[in-house]
Amino acid sequence: MRCPFCGHEDTQVKDSRPTEDGAAIRRRRFCPACGSRWTTFERVHLRELIVVKSNGHKEVFDRDKLARSIRIAVRKRPVDEEKVERVVNSIQRRLETMGESEIPSTHIGELVMEALASVDQVAYVRFASVYRNFREAKDFEDFVGKLSGEAD
Repeated sequence: MRCPFCGHEDTQVKDSRPTEDGAAIRRRRFCPACGSRWTTFERVHLRELIVVKSNGHKEVFDRDKLARSIRIAVRKRPVDEEKVERVVNSIQRRLETMGESEIPSTHIGELVMEALASVDQVAYVRFASVYRNFREAKDFEDFVGKLSGEAD
């Protein structure tokens, strides 16, 4: 692997271990040329997933984009990074095992909503406000009212 700092071609793996959920291999790497250290993750990639947006545009599934959107929803909430990684891994595995190579973005959004509902209610409402495109305070009231009704 090429060093991300100096571009040197011959880097070394210093340590390898499975991640917490066993879905990836975490590798600590070292560059003998510049002395830098960094971490990489090796994950199983079952198939190339294509996300079909609501306007018909297609793009390759981006795991990092999914993780970023979930991190934004859980920002300043008591949700640790490992939990976020488990949610992202779970959603990606579900998408890869669906048997479809083209997945509507709405399906991914629903999977995220389902996962966040069980992780943190505030993060769930935050994500829903963007995903469902809330435009005014009444939209929040209606959504939270439905949540309260489900809890009763």
